Amino acid sequence: MIDIGLSKMALIGAVALVVIGPEKLPRVARTVGTLLGKAQRYVADVKAEVNRSMELDELRKMKDSVESAARDVEHSIRNEAGNFERDWNQATSELDAIGGGQASAPGLDLPDIVPTYRNPGKNWRLKRGATPRWYKAQAGVRTHVQSGAARVARFRPRKSH
Repeated sequence: MIDIGLSKMALIGAVALVVIGPEKLPRVARTVGTLLGKAQRYVADVKAEVNRSMELDELRKMKDSVESAARDVEHSIRNEAGNFERDWNQATSELDAIGGGQASAPGLDLPDIVPTYRNPGKNWRLKRGATPRWYKAQAGVRTHVQSGAARVARFRPRKSH
């Protein structure tokens, strides 16, 4: 940028004072300052617009790369799903051919496709390993939740009248 020192500014001010005159100099200085401010704001706006357009271009490139990666993933998933479906159909057709449409063929040791239900023989709603209350009371284990204020009030000595 232009290198203007204090001595150059003083020289420009003296020339302006002689050329313009002392009565018009403050108004001209205000006008020049206003114009310089507008020019600086305009340059800042242009820079911001250029930066925004550059960021927008980068975002578009990133969006395109993400979309292409998503298409590649979708394509590979569809291929794998098709391979799995083909293998599944082949395996089930071989089982149907071996079993003749039955769940298990006589003479062949094939596992059942659908296992039968077996009752576990226990009541899962009961908690069998619970510690007895008398033991908790003897050991001083807290069984009920109490706030700090309630606990203090509970153990506060009673007033005697």
